[in-house]
Amino acid sequence: MRSFPPFDGLIAFEAALRHASVTRASAELGLTQSAVSHRLRKLEDFVGTPLLIRQPSGLCATPAGIALSNELAGLLDRMADFRALCRAAAPPPALKVGVGAALADYWLVRRLPDFAQTHPGIPVELAVREADTHARSADLDVAVLWQPVAGLRPTSTQRLLCREHVYPVCHPRLLPGQRPLTDVTRLKSLPLLHKGRTGEDRGVEWSWITWFERLGLGRPPPAEIRFATIATAIAAALAGNGIVLARSLLVQDALKDGRLVRVLPQSWDLPSSKAQIVRWPAAMAKDPRVKAFVRWILQIPKTPSD
Repeated sequence: MRSFPPFDGLIAFEAALRHASVTRASAELGLTQSAVSHRLRKLEDFVGTPLLIRQPSGLCATPAGIALSNELAGLLDRMADFRALCRAAAPPPALKVGVGAALADYWLVRRLPDFAQTHPGIPVELAVREADTHARSADLDVAVLWQPVAGLRPTSTQRLLCREHVYPVCHPRLLPGQRPLTDVTRLKSLPLLHKGRTGEDRGVEWSWITWFERLGLGRPPPAEIRFATIATAIAAALAGNGIVLARSLLVQDALKDGRLVRVLPQSWDLPSSKAQIVRWPAAMAKDPRVKAFVRWILQIPKTPSD
């Protein structure tokens, strides 16, 4: 009989390496940290060598771990397609579309009635989750993902939806005079909203330190309130609590409606280090519902109205 590696160990290894953290991997998998560590040890016992090492920046793969990761990515993608193969053979009535919570709430939900009107025979089931949990979700027909731009290219199973820009916005009452600001020094006296955990590895475009340095304002004041997600940070800005660094698609409608305004001229915008892509399983590539939804979402105007 062939000897197979522990499957739960492979899943734990992929999640731990992707997050560079056992803590974040355990949160994603719904397990305790000790359970994830135990599964990793079982996998390392099976291969007979360490697969992960701890560095100051987080978990990194050993040479053996890199070799395993390179093979594992394709394997998990193919396994994720098992369900798609069955759905392609006997498609359920509703098209299941996965999308991050922020993009769903601030952009897609407002546009879905147009899809329903133009495609009345294709019901859509929207699966709203955190942006980074869809990459290998086996239960989706189409996924909208926020992925690193580096190495991103169109393929037979994915298309670029939008390369977003990041810039500061706020409620109109915080800038009662001329806007966007012509005197950028006023930014020093306005409340700033911060997103993400302190020290979290994010693009420089999300750092108020980067923005203050670009504007020649020195260092920003320390964060008094920090929000875990961009969705709650934008909600705070809509409530008038401060200025938030936001992605263009997420504030497109609020800018058009006047619920938010730009703080700086557009020339200060920074490109996001991640982009929105649309991805679908290879087995669903010829499904007319998938093709219709992908064609529709790619055609939606994505230029912010300022």
